[in-house]
Amino acid sequence: MKSLTAAVALIAPVQAGLRFPCSTLTVQRLDPVVEPGALPAAHVHHIVGGNAFNATMEGDVGARATCTTCQMAEDFSNYWTAQLYFKHPNGSYHRVPVIPVQPLLGGSQGAQAGLTVYYTQFDLSRDNLAKQKITAFKPGFRMTVGSPTNTGKPRVGIRYQCLQGQNRGREMDDFPTGPCSGGIFTTHHFPACWDGKNLDSPDHQSHMYNTVTYDGFMNAGPCPASHPVRMPQVAYETVWDTRQFNSMWPSGTPNPFVWSFEGTGGGSHADYMFGWKGDSLQRAMDKSECFYDGCGSIVKQAMSVANQCKIKETIREDVVGWMMKLPGR
Repeated sequence: MKSLTAAVALIAPVQAGLRFPCSTLTVQRLDPVVEPGALPAAHVHHIVGGNAFNATMEGDVGARATCTTCQMAEDFSNYWTAQLYFKHPNGSYHRVPVIPVQPLLGGSQGAQAGLTVYYTQFDLSRDNLAKQKITAFKPGFRMTVGSPTNTGKPRVGIRYQCLQGQNRGREMDDFPTGPCSGGIFTTHHFPACWDGKNLDSPDHQSHMYNTVTYDGFMNAGPCPASHPVRMPQVAYETVWDTRQFNSMWPSGTPNPFVWSFEGTGGGSHADYMFGWKGDSLQRAMDKSECFYDGCGSIVKQAMSVANQCKIKETIREDVVGWMMKLPGR
């Protein structure tokens, strides 16, 4: 993928979708989609979004939250991925911190860690609303992409990039094979075709259908008859600050980074739980040519306000410093 700065230069003035930062809400072993009610869940997650987040989440999440770590003040959704860890040659582990994706444009500076969220109507260079209606998610909707049990290559749209300064480099289907001076950049693209009936499914994926066949922010193909409803194309970008561990990576040795489930690059995955207030997301998706401005219909908050949104630690365990085994392993 081209750098975001270059991409923005190419797409102006047509900008189809939302892009905004969300600061970190919490990092702990909770997973209300795959393991509802589990205290603790199997592995550690990095979580952003609304403060209604807990081990069991049903119904209208947006109606229960009172604050959000996201720039869009009406977005009380939750977004999360597995947490990345560095595995030292001596066998110990250390959590890899997160830094905001750069550049954050449109008055978005001030995020604390977190990730950047996209809701794309078509792709980043074309506005096709006249031909393709976008239907916003419904209260109670959730989905996942990827799987921690996958030991092969991940599906298209789940990718790694080795940052050298602000240069993202090429997209890869596995961890970088050498140290990255700017950290490791991960992307998770979700499917955009819904069956129109189910807010979830037993595997948290079958109610959606993936028509994305290319890396990058490309338009997904037409939705099939089984999943005819076109939803926003959701994507996350995260920068894992691996720089402090580069000196501990012996030259010529394999990648020392693992996901919190002791997983390989192919097991990268992410979860999404819808929580926008009222019809705010639908209003945004109905508007042409919007990207950084909140589509003219969504209230934005200063990241200094978003950063004040927190939840209590539910699972009391060390998930940060050096440890001899990963939490839950």
